[in-house]
Amino acid sequence: MPEYQKIRKKHSLIEICKNPALAAEITITAAEVLGVDAAIIFADLLLPLEVMGLPFHFSAGEGPVIEHPIRDITAIGRLGTDHASDLGYVSEAVRLVSKHFENRLPLIGFCGAPFTLASYMIEGGGSRNYTNTKKMMYSSPSAWDELMCKLVAVLSQYTAQQVAAGADAIQVFDSWVGCLSVGDYRQYVLAHTTELVKGLRRTGVPVIYFGTETTTLLPSMKETGAEVIGLDWRIPLDDGWRSIGFQGAVQGNLDPVALFADCKEWQPRAEEILRRAAGRPGHIFNLGHGILPETPVENVKALAEFVRERSAKIAVTSG
Repeated sequence: MPEYQKIRKKHSLIEICKNPALAAEITITAAEVLGVDAAIIFADLLLPLEVMGLPFHFSAGEGPVIEHPIRDITAIGRLGTDHASDLGYVSEAVRLVSKHFENRLPLIGFCGAPFTLASYMIEGGGSRNYTNTKKMMYSSPSAWDELMCKLVAVLSQYTAQQVAAGADAIQVFDSWVGCLSVGDYRQYVLAHTTELVKGLRRTGVPVIYFGTETTTLLPSMKETGAEVIGLDWRIPLDDGWRSIGFQGAVQGNLDPVALFADCKEWQPRAEEILRRAAGRPGHIFNLGHGILPETPVENVKALAEFVRERSAKIAVTSG
């Protein structure tokens, strides 16, 4: 969006995240210009790492870089869990956005899931095979559990702050969890993520749990207790919903790249997703992953309007 690019010319991503007024402005502008039904706070998944004592930076073209990855129990022992309040700039941005929208538009807060953040901490950045992460899981399960427990402690405080500031829901992003088998997910991840989700539910807001390449993991992910399960574009929406017994809600799942095409291409795809939802209560239309930087803004606006119109017609027909 040009409004965002104008701000980025003057400020880095982290500078924006740490400036509540700027983060709130970006959040509000995006929601209002695009015409969506909810706003999601502008922040970065890795912010909690810094308050735990693990600094990172962004490298042009490479994404986040952690110069001193966590590889052993000694390094894990040095990580702190008592400075989550230092992330107060995010909750302050939430407060500003919530005050702006009042009851007109719900606001989604978010955090990274324990597995995904642990993977960043161990790999030191992006990865294809998650070799170091899995090595710790398999070879040092006690170290792995300690790391996950520390992350859950910080994330629980961090998200509770967002809810207290006015977030109407929390989305937990497990972007990398699709690298795991069902067995590994259940053995090394499920209990920790469940603890985080249960804590979040005690705040009284619904929890959305989303990962990519998670077709085989969906039933296990539902066991965390999250009210909403996010679906990526790799599985038909009704198949994903059916895999969790049509229990709770689902969010998804248009391929983000479809929005680079003409409306004659993406409209039938969006229509097919709505057809597969079949008017059941609990479908939140969304992309099947994050929006890409070069996406034509007009296509996003057109999609929001298209889905709103089609959903209204489906509701009337179903009624």
